[in-house]
Amino acid sequence: MAGGGYEAILRRQAQRESSARTYARSLPIVPVRARGLTIEGADGRRYLDCLSGAGTLALGHNHPVVLEAIHRVLDSGAPLHVLDLATPVKDAFTSELFATLPPDLAADARIQFCGPAGTDAVEAALKLVRTATGRSGLFAFTGAYHGMTTGALAASGGAEDVRVTRLPYPQSYRCPYGVGGDRGAELSARWTETLLDDPKSGVTTPAGMIVEAVQGEGGVLPAPDAWMRRMRAITARHSIPLVVDEVQTGVGRTGAFWAVEHSGVVPDVMVLSKAIGGSLPLAVVVYRSGLDAWEPGAHAGTFRGNQLAMAAGTATLAYVRENRLADRAATLGARMLGRLQGLQAAHPCVGDVRGRGLMLGVELVDPGDLAPPAAPALARAVRRECLARGLIVELGGRHSAVVRLLPPLTLTDEQATAVLDRFADALAAAERAHVPRPPAPHRPVPGPSH
Repeated sequence: MAGGGYEAILRRQAQRESSARTYARSLPIVPVRARGLTIEGADGRRYLDCLSGAGTLALGHNHPVVLEAIHRVLDSGAPLHVLDLATPVKDAFTSELFATLPPDLAADARIQFCGPAGTDAVEAALKLVRTATGRSGLFAFTGAYHGMTTGALAASGGAEDVRVTRLPYPQSYRCPYGVGGDRGAELSARWTETLLDDPKSGVTTPAGMIVEAVQGEGGVLPAPDAWMRRMRAITARHSIPLVVDEVQTGVGRTGAFWAVEHSGVVPDVMVLSKAIGGSLPLAVVVYRSGLDAWEPGAHAGTFRGNQLAMAAGTATLAYVRENRLADRAATLGARMLGRLQGLQAAHPCVGDVRGRGLMLGVELVDPGDLAPPAAPALARAVRRECLARGLIVELGGRHSAVVRLLPPLTLTDEQATAVLDRFADALAAAERAHVPRPPAPHRPVPGPSH
């Protein structure tokens, strides 16, 4: 390879790129070719990619319908950069996107094309509801992740300069109320109602509530459907716009085209990115027309007219819809979840297995306690062992102790088996190295014979 081989490329990256780089630290590979689930590195090794661009690659790498759509635009001579001007490519994308939305939203929707990252779409959504309501506060949830820009970070779980009212997100394994299940979700909803109904709570009616129907970076935590419906009822009663962040959960990932569809909730605002661009940068906000109180230029972005991304996105949305890949994700995801739960029964270090569709998480713990602590070191070891076996996974959760699987929706049964076989082998190897063996019983050393 020119430039001194892949080791030299990795070395130059470490020398030149910022300390903020993330995936490159845990995945020291140099991809040179990719197709579907498979990545080939510059070292000749092949990897099964269950990161999928952090959920961006709904159809995997270089799917033929995506490549064809990109080539068609390139060969047509169409302009590639158009700011927010109308084009046939944009019109086709908008029409296909609206065809997939919850009908009650699509019938009365507006769309704002944003800068190319999901975090900019989150910023736009927050700006939108503040403009429309004239209020400034925001409701967000523990464990949330909405992006890396200032406003998005303020609404995320790791915020330090808190200007957002934080609400408890329901989860069974580490329930904030210690009860889990439906009861824990009920208490979470009741707390939200109490804040709004109590005139002495110190919390004013916010401009909006932003929520993920499945928390991804938060540790693959699906929100209970009944709880989501309760949040919709609470926000409607108090005239609070409900913003649902579908950046990672959208386009079939969770077993429905949009994760809110599991609960039947129709939000006021949807934030969309990642898979909607068919592997290329694209982010939009879709919202009810009654919220469209912006002045011209109230939110803009030089690269909001990415024609190649819109063409790739149209092809991806249509392919997922026409081939019912959301249903496929639900069926295959349930099968994979069952296999992972089998591993949980055999490995005490697996504290919890959860997910929805092809968005799966395995929380690793140090076993022994009634409430076992998270085991981030073990999770890192499992990730290393997976990579050594040609499987790419990533970590998430409060302490980065949840191994996350985000395979493409085109995953075959045979590929799913290969992924789970490699993961099971990696888990066993990491567990053997991580869990200390009990000391051998003390045996007195015999003295010299006389």
